[in-house]
Amino acid sequence: MTSVYLQGTLIGLAIAAPVGPIGLLCIRRTLRDGRLIGVATGMGAATADGLYGLITAMGLSVSGLLVSHGDWMRLGGGLLILYLGVTTFLRGFQPQGHDAASAPPAHAPLKAYGTTFLLTVSNPATIIAFIGMISGLSKGAESGPGAAYWLVLGVFCGSALWWFILVGITSLLRGLVSDRFMQAVDFGSGALLSFWGGMLIWQAGQTLF
Repeated sequence: MTSVYLQGTLIGLAIAAPVGPIGLLCIRRTLRDGRLIGVATGMGAATADGLYGLITAMGLSVSGLLVSHGDWMRLGGGLLILYLGVTTFLRGFQPQGHDAASAPPAHAPLKAYGTTFLLTVSNPATIIAFIGMISGLSKGAESGPGAAYWLVLGVFCGSALWWFILVGITSLLRGLVSDRFMQAVDFGSGALLSFWGGMLIWQAGQTLF
């Protein structure tokens, strides 16, 4: 099953690597609040990827139920992204240093993990991708008992690996970032997140309403 695990790892990297709302959040939080918050953000996404993969491996009927409610999930995700976008944008009006004196509160890593987990879970496209991957695996020569679960484990590890890489690279630049630049990051990322959230709400609304 080694090849299945490696295949899953590559898939996890491919899913996580494109810079979307989650990647933008991870970069912004790492720059603003530090490596721990960035890692917590990435692990929230990796956990959601692993959960969706596990659900798909356990039975496509459950996956189908989630997909059938995809518009409501998209609406919920859009509202959450819009909220994060607005609060991020408004934070740009409150400049503050990113040093020990302005360290995030103790519960911040858990909050970062939870919000990112909810954002990723609310994206029905993730589970659709897993349905295709696991269905394709079942037709391959490497398929067999437990193959889907090895794939899921690989996807989780690949996704987590990407977030560790992104946080590591971003944290290296953190010491070079000025407060004025962080204001620009807050304004820019807040605007983009708000746009993404608005688009998801609009797309869901076209079907639901």
